[in-house]
Amino acid sequence: MAKGSLGIRGLGRRLLPAAMALGLAVPAAQAQQPAEVKVGLLVPLSGIYARPGAVMRMGAEMGVERINAQGGIKSMGGARLKLVVLDCGDTTEKAKNAAQRMVAQEPDLVVASGAYLSSFTLAVTEVTERANLPVLTLSYSDLITDRGFKYVFQTSATAASQAQQSLPEIMKLAEAASGARPKTVAIITDNTAASVASVKPMKEKLLAELGLKLVVDEIFTPPLSDATPLVQKVRAARPDLLFFLPTVISDAKLMLEKMNEFGLGQGKIPTISFGIAIAEPDLLNTVSPDLVQGVMAAVANWGSKGHEDLIAELKAKYKEPWMTQNAISTYGDMWIMKSALEKAGKADRQAVAEAIRTMDEGPSKYFPGGVMKFDEKGRRIGAGLTIVQWQKGTPVVVYPPALAVAEPFWPKK
Repeated sequence: MAKGSLGIRGLGRRLLPAAMALGLAVPAAQAQQPAEVKVGLLVPLSGIYARPGAVMRMGAEMGVERINAQGGIKSMGGARLKLVVLDCGDTTEKAKNAAQRMVAQEPDLVVASGAYLSSFTLAVTEVTERANLPVLTLSYSDLITDRGFKYVFQTSATAASQAQQSLPEIMKLAEAASGARPKTVAIITDNTAASVASVKPMKEKLLAELGLKLVVDEIFTPPLSDATPLVQKVRAARPDLLFFLPTVISDAKLMLEKMNEFGLGQGKIPTISFGIAIAEPDLLNTVSPDLVQGVMAAVANWGSKGHEDLIAELKAKYKEPWMTQNAISTYGDMWIMKSALEKAGKADRQAVAEAIRTMDEGPSKYFPGGVMKFDEKGRRIGAGLTIVQWQKGTPVVVYPPALAVAEPFWPKK
């Protein structure tokens, strides 16, 4: 019996090369699989956006380590993921050049994640689309997935969608806490793609629909050198709400400090932001927790209820006090890549892209709202958001209720 079994296996070994030479199908279990699969991370690691990029790298490293520890890509014989990290710098031109180097120097890269700022992602994906390299992005701008591209997948709710989802909830909270609906609003935003996309639907219809009158409308180029002129306009108008949209931590610092100096801080004008800049841990390196108490931010993703083990690991390994969108979304991207590679069964860009396009039950637990499924534009279907609020020196999730770890409060004038 044993002898016969050995004979059959020996025959199989002799016939395999002949079958391959004749172009006959070879069972997947017998076909040679790569020992590792390269996946990319293109993020800013130098310049004014280096800190968010570094946190994205932390999330990616955690994801790759966990995936490899759990057996790698099983449909590819346990192939391990190898993370290739590239610096996209702090300008759109640098980001575009980095993308060109990535596709030229890493021809066996099958999928990537990046590139933090929407302006960078727009430039990067012009390059990666031509190379048929699928890219997952946490960037917000609606333009990213409005260009008819086939290899870009947006895991975050778009900027316009976030504004549409969050503003009614903010108004409800304000009315419930204060007994009156806000009537006037100021908007101060930088000119990056995500910020511009966030305020566009506000100005076009949302403010009018919610009965809000726009009394200050200012746009600045980051980084700010002086926030005084902006704050003077807010002080003169005394709005019921301030929507402040920075993408650089130093800009958030300058604005909050100047508002406090002019007697507008500590809740005297409730402040709501979009994106993570105003909720970054580094902000506390330069401002007092009192200056940010009560400040809210609508963010596409955040470490929240159900992510306790990941938050604990991030704290232990990288000394991060909480898990921002940059870490949790990029961690989730690694699991989307794993799911797509399992389905594709090979390290092939087009096969992986098709697996992402047709994904229907991916790792949605790392992203708020919906399932892990993408529409024809590459946008995640049903993508929700979180609203975080600074409470006692920590930005905590207060919305949606299913992910909230604290109750929201409305700052009182």
